[in-house]
Amino acid sequence: MEVKTFFVYALKSLKANYIYVGLTDNVERRFKQHNDGKGTSTKPYRPFELIHVEEFSTRPEARKREVYLKSGIGKEFLKSLN
Repeated sequence: MEVKTFFVYALKSLKANYIYVGLTDNVERRFKQHNDGKGTSTKPYRPFELIHVEEFSTRPEARKREVYLKSGIGKEFLKSLN
């Protein structure tokens, strides 16, 4: 049985004051998709740098953390990383 791992990640736009938080099972693939303009919510803010990644063993755990990082206090935490 394959053990699936989930990741919550944060991207920072290199041209605008914009941080995007997402959830995926493959950070490298998703990061490339964002920078290639595949996501409608992130396309105008390209290019991005990956500023934060956290790993979780279940999707519900990852989703809970994603929601937190998308909140005001979560975004403040992400801004403090730079």
